[in-house]
Amino acid sequence: FRLALIQLHVSAVKSDNLQRACGLVREASAEGAKLVALPECFNSPYGTQYFKEYAEKIPGESTQKLSEVAKECSIYLIGGRSIPEEDGGKLYNTCTVFGPDGALLAKHRKVHLFDINVPGKIQFKESETLSPGNSFSMFDTPYCKVGLGICYDMRFAEMAQIYSQKGCQLLIYPGAFNMTTGPAHWELLQRGRAVDNQLYVATVSPARDEKASYVAWGHSTVVNPWGEVIAKAGAEETVVYTDIDLKTLAEIRQQIPILSQKRCDLYGVEMKK
Repeated sequence: FRLALIQLHVSAVKSDNLQRACGLVREASAEGAKLVALPECFNSPYGTQYFKEYAEKIPGESTQKLSEVAKECSIYLIGGRSIPEEDGGKLYNTCTVFGPDGALLAKHRKVHLFDINVPGKIQFKESETLSPGNSFSMFDTPYCKVGLGICYDMRFAEMAQIYSQKGCQLLIYPGAFNMTTGPAHWELLQRGRAVDNQLYVATVSPARDEKASYVAWGHSTVVNPWGEVIAKAGAEETVVYTDIDLKTLAEIRQQIPILSQKRCDLYGVEMKK
């Protein structure tokens, strides 16, 4: 099946971002994509100073637009971190998934908050405004089962292992790595998660905006279960297409059967809730 990653240029005007995102979703559908993903923070600038201003409840304006375009195009639509979600007085970094009938299939709240300090390069603390999610998020399609993470979640190998154990064959991480962590770890982490778990990994970033207060690395990518990069964007706004071949996945798992050779009598990773 065909997967499309929309590397969107994000402005400070929510309505413009929504309109352009929906237009590119329609374009991807016309090109045969059955599963389409938007980047982290696609409807607002990325930064702790913006989260409260742009926050919405779910359902709300942004998610309603995503539901409508998913139904119109009869596709599975992953809404990136569609919005900073407001719920019960707290804010969450939330990704929504809609099915071909427009129904909400999954809602992933970012589990690991991006609190880092690389001296002289970047300091960022999502926990100043956001609360963490407390659950894994998976959804079924006629093609395969998909697991979701958001950006920093990708650094935690245990999360990907749980998804693999639960039968996921594709992991999708809407993310916005920056100009420090992007060149260092963006592709490396994707290839690691793919090889460790013998599945496809896709990441979808906003396009790079050098004038933004937080500059995203871009380079939305798809990696196959052999650890090969099979599709990759540059820094500009674009749509990345790739065909996900589950026959290849099955062949790789048969050739090097690590999933059945794990020593569960010696070690294990488990989902607690």
